[in-house]
Parts: sequence; structure tokens; C-alpha cells
Amino acid sequence: MTPVRITETVHGRPLVIEVAPVSKDRWRAQVLRQPGTMTALMPFYGTTPGEAAHHLAAWLERAGTRQGR
Repeated sequence: MTPVRITETVHGRPLVIEVAPVSKDRWRAQVLRQPGTMTALMPFYGTTPGEAAHHLAAWLERAGTRQGR
């Protein structure tokens, strides 16, 4: 099956997330890699493509928020 691309907004900016099936009712989401770039971000999982993408976007939102704001 072809991966699904979902756009989520993180810190006010659009982010393309690629979601691919790994087994029945299990999807893996990761930030879409641009040609020539690398990413060390771990994948996130969910039972649907949208759920997996949302888990990743929510984590990025939390990770980019400074404490005390």
C-alpha cells in the first residue's frame, strides 16, 4: 500500500507527515524526508493514519514549547 501524506500544523507552520501501514490496524508516522536531508526523529504509531500523524504532531508541539511560557 502507498504511504499516506497528512499535513499537520506544528507551531503555526504546516508539516507533512508520511504514514505507512506496518500491520493490520497499525500505522507508522514520520516527518516526510526531503531529498538530500536526514531525520533522526523516531516514528510514532497509531491504529489509523490520522491517529499516528496526530501523535507525532502533538509530540513535536510539546517538544518545541519552552518551559515557563
